[in-house]
Amino acid sequence: MSRYVVSLGGNALGNNAEEQKALLKGVAKSIVHLIKLGNEVVIVHGNGPQVGMINLAFTESTSAPDMPFPECGAMSQGYIGFHIQNAIQNALKDEGIQRNVATVVTQVLVDKDDPLFKSPSKPVGAFYSEEEAKKIAAEKGYTMKEDAGRGWRRVVASPLPVDVVEKESISRLVKAGDVVICAGGGGIPVIKNGDHLEGIAAVIDKDYASAKVAALVDADYLVILTAVDNVYINFRKPDERKLERVSKAEMEEYLKTDYFAKGSMYPKVNACVKFLNEKPGKTAIISSLEKANLAVELKAGTIIK
Repeated sequence: MSRYVVSLGGNALGNNAEEQKALLKGVAKSIVHLIKLGNEVVIVHGNGPQVGMINLAFTESTSAPDMPFPECGAMSQGYIGFHIQNAIQNALKDEGIQRNVATVVTQVLVDKDDPLFKSPSKPVGAFYSEEEAKKIAAEKGYTMKEDAGRGWRRVVASPLPVDVVEKESISRLVKAGDVVICAGGGGIPVIKNGDHLEGIAAVIDKDYASAKVAALVDADYLVILTAVDNVYINFRKPDERKLERVSKAEMEEYLKTDYFAKGSMYPKVNACVKFLNEKPGKTAIISSLEKANLAVELKAGTIIK
C-alpha cells in the first residue's frame, strides 16, 4: 500500500459549478482507481478562478458587504470540497467500495515577514480600467496592477507555506483509511499574532501547498495533475523535448534556467523538487488529468526521483 497526494489545478475544474461537477466525474474515477489498488489518497485542489469569482460577487454586490479574502478562500474550499467528495463518494458506491471521504477546511501558516508580501503578484477578481483601478486602490487600499494588456486587476501576495495547521487531523483521517480533501486553493493563509492565528489577504500556490502536505503526511507519491501530459524543455519551440523519467538533480539544473514559465510549469516542477528534498527516495509525477490512471502507475507523465 502506498500513500498518494494528488494535486488538482483549479483551472481544470471548469468555469462554473455545473461544469465543475461534470469534470469531477472523470477525476473521481481516477481517484477510485487508486483506491482499488489499495492506496491511501489525499487530494489538494486549486481555486484560482473560483476564489476570484467569489471575491468578485461580493465586490460588485450592492446589498452584501465586502468579504475579506481569507473568508473567500474558505468558501471556495467548502464548495469545491463538496463537489470533489460527492463525486468520489458516488464513484465509490458504483464500485461497491465502502470508504469515508472528508473535506478539511485547512489553514496554512505563512511567515508574516516573507519578502513575497512586499511584491504582490497574484491577480484576483475582475479587470478594470486604469482610472477605475486607481479609484479602488484609493478607497480600499488594494494593490492594483496592469495585467498583460487586458486591464487592471487587484493583486495579492503569494507567500510560501510554512506549516499546515490541521496536519494532525489530516494525518489521523488518512491513517484511518479516509480519503481526505485538504488545503484547497493552497490553504487559507494565516500568520501568527502572538499565540493566535489570523487570516491574511494572500494566495498560496497550491503546488507548493501540495508539496508541503505530501511531506507532512509522509506520502510516497506527489502527483500534480495539470493540462499537459508531460513537462517539456523548450516548450513549443523547434527543439522542444518531452521529459519522461528525470532525476531530481537534473530538474534542479533545469530550474536554474528559463526553461519553465514562472506562472505555469515552474511552480509545479519546483514543488516536486521541494517535496523530494524533504522526502528523499519518494517520487513526484506531473501529468494530465486525462492520463491520471496511467501516471499513478508510472506509465505516463514526467516522473521525478
